[in-house]
Amino acid sequence: MTGYRETSRYADVRAFLSSMQKISASLALSSIGRTSEGREIPYVIASRPLVATPAAAKALGRPIVYVQANIHGGEVEGKDALLALVRDLVLSPDPNVLDSLVLIAVPIYNADGNERFGPQAENRTEQNGPASVGRRANGMNLDLNRDYVKAEAPETRASLAMFNAWDPDVFVDLHTTNGSFHGYALTYSPSLSPAAVFGGVYARDSLLPVLRERMRVRRGFATFDYGNFVSDDTVSRGWATYDARPRFGTNYYGIRGRIGILSEAYSHDPLEKRIKSTYAFVAELLSLTAERAGTIRSLTGRASAQPLAWGRATDSVQMIPIRSELIPSGVKGLVLTEEMESTGDTTVTEPGIPRGKRRTGRFKSVEMPIFDRFVPTLEKLPPAAYVLGPADTAAVRVLRLHGIVVERSDTAWAATRGESFVLDSVINATRPFQGHRETRLKGRWERAPQIIPPGSWIVSTAQPLGALVVYLLEPESDDGLTAWNFFDRGLRRGGKFSVRRILDLSRRGRVNARRSFAATL
Repeated sequence: MTGYRETSRYADVRAFLSSMQKISASLALSSIGRTSEGREIPYVIASRPLVATPAAAKALGRPIVYVQANIHGGEVEGKDALLALVRDLVLSPDPNVLDSLVLIAVPIYNADGNERFGPQAENRTEQNGPASVGRRANGMNLDLNRDYVKAEAPETRASLAMFNAWDPDVFVDLHTTNGSFHGYALTYSPSLSPAAVFGGVYARDSLLPVLRERMRVRRGFATFDYGNFVSDDTVSRGWATYDARPRFGTNYYGIRGRIGILSEAYSHDPLEKRIKSTYAFVAELLSLTAERAGTIRSLTGRASAQPLAWGRATDSVQMIPIRSELIPSGVKGLVLTEEMESTGDTTVTEPGIPRGKRRTGRFKSVEMPIFDRFVPTLEKLPPAAYVLGPADTAAVRVLRLHGIVVERSDTAWAATRGESFVLDSVINATRPFQGHRETRLKGRWERAPQIIPPGSWIVSTAQPLGALVVYLLEPESDDGLTAWNFFDRGLRRGGKFSVRRILDLSRRGRVNARRSFAATL
């Protein structure tokens, strides 16, 4: 024990988990995969009775909860809180949540970033200790919480494989905030994308309000919806949440039809309090999930059975939101703010504190607009299928990493009802982000019969991840494969996009003497 002066290193985590496995019959230890530098990414399964496979977990009929920590290597309290919680649950002889759910814990997801130890003032400038922490990015210098769509990092691919195999009902991602000085030990968020109708709405309106009250009453921690002040100088201008795009893990998971929850410990609190508030949040969330197991499992079943009943109903047709914007929630709310005072000297400052300011430890409630939800600005009617060209193999590989079923047409065929997207403009970002210059397209779909050449890839929307298919393949999506440069080849104004829509797969005409689909999964 270091008295909360240090955080665990990779070897510490591995040794701790191995020791737990030796003394507990309720815990199994494995690896989701390897990092870019070759480190195993450990995970534990904890349940009573213990299960070791997805099939065995499903057979129990209980919610599966996947809790991940340390996606940003310098944000350390989630890692240490999760280890402590797993220890306490598996070693307790008394009934607890492990009798009602299956817990999958990934305590050190960004293992490479965790091992890049350096001064906290450099690696986490707005964090109150410990003195030495890892860095944000992984070994490839990628932000893993911007990688869930493009899936370039081996950590992301391993994570997607776990999602596909285990299909957790709830995904929890543990972080540490940056920025605003407020009065909350922890802030949280559901999946923010309007396409996350099943899990996002239920978490926002049913789970998280109860969790907030239990954190206050049972644990003594004030919590609130994740956000920052619109202006730190004039906090009454409003409190705003973050980006709704699925490059962020919890947003992505909501579009898969499940519950995604973001946890953000307050970076300006000392490490001890951050660990304790995160521990309490996860413990209470597991307890609430166990209590509402029937509702959550039913929600999972509905999302899988109705994959395209996710959007706004228009004349009985379900639309999928692919672009959105942040709006006020409609009412003002009270937000706990810390009063900052001037030092009179702008040349001296403390790490993470605005120049010329100092903290007072005095808090007050300020009424302000709350910007915590997004509304669609562009929705699309799902076609029966999308068709990718024979050369679009990189996109196909990523679709399959997401768990999406892709088939290949052996021979040419004709679709009597189809559409091509005609490009009006191609907009490329001026600055690179995560190694990409993001692409945005504007244009229009034009109805016309389609001749599909042999070797084309067919992606039906009639599959459990149908809404994700639409989000990834629509050319105007704000965070699809187009944005990440998978279809840059040949893009020009007036040209046609390489991905086409088929509106009715039952009306296919022969071009050659025979036609078949060959699944190549």
